[in-house]
Amino acid sequence: MNPVDTKLAETVGFVLSKPATPGFDYSGTIVNSNISSLTPGTRVFGQTAMPNGGALAEYIVVKGTDACVPVPSNLSLRDAACAGIAGKTAYDTLYPFLKDLPRGAKVLINGGSGGVGTFGIQVAKKLGCYVTATCSGPNVELCKQLGADQVIDYRTEPLVPSLIRAGTLYDLILDYVLAEHSLYWQSHAYLKPEGRFLTIAGGPNLSFLKFMAQVYLIPKFLGGGQRQFGFVGCEAKAEGYARLAQWMSEGAVKAVVEREYSLEECREAYAKLKTGRVRGKLVVEVSGEN
Repeated sequence: MNPVDTKLAETVGFVLSKPATPGFDYSGTIVNSNISSLTPGTRVFGQTAMPNGGALAEYIVVKGTDACVPVPSNLSLRDAACAGIAGKTAYDTLYPFLKDLPRGAKVLINGGSGGVGTFGIQVAKKLGCYVTATCSGPNVELCKQLGADQVIDYRTEPLVPSLIRAGTLYDLILDYVLAEHSLYWQSHAYLKPEGRFLTIAGGPNLSFLKFMAQVYLIPKFLGGGQRQFGFVGCEAKAEGYARLAQWMSEGAVKAVVEREYSLEECREAYAKLKTGRVRGKLVVEVSGEN
């Protein structure tokens, strides 16, 4: 399950044909295929097309090989299902921007204990980065266990002053939460001039729209942002999924699952998802192997 499941339903749900089935991440076994490389019986994972969803069902139709990738034999379908959007989003915010940098690049991940953040810490470490993660106190040990070199508890120390005081200059800042806009406005104090500030978060509300307008319309010399800002979405590409699956198969990256629900409990699962207080991922077992 992903926050986008509910956000799309609440914002563009009125244009979808009804009844509509939610969910984008999936894993399962092919029962029929017109693609020669994906034969019946093959275990696969990926994501369904937006905005239609449809993953929360016993049978789904997936179009193309970019959104449907084989699951390694030693990886469970439960864990593979977690990688569809969260894992791939973490990959898309890291690999393209770090592949040309030397090992040891410094990365700040804001929101290290969430679905994308737990993958992000591990992917960044796999790519040889020094990782600083932020989270609330109860999740500090989790972030350390996932490989974070430094963890900042934002409940005990204000994040921006803490970063300024530390004096570390990062190569990349990934804001998976975008709750504190000053993290970007002050980023010139802890992000290298050539560094990038990337986010995946945001929604159709006045605060977010105002922030985005200021970022893109106010020039530097008039007090605008001093560092490159970018918004990254999850792109369904087989190459990235395959690399992520291989890392999970090797044990370098793992899915963090707070709880697994049955299909009958999906209402409860969505209620938990909407609290915004999920440690890793929530998974729904629709049927069959988990």
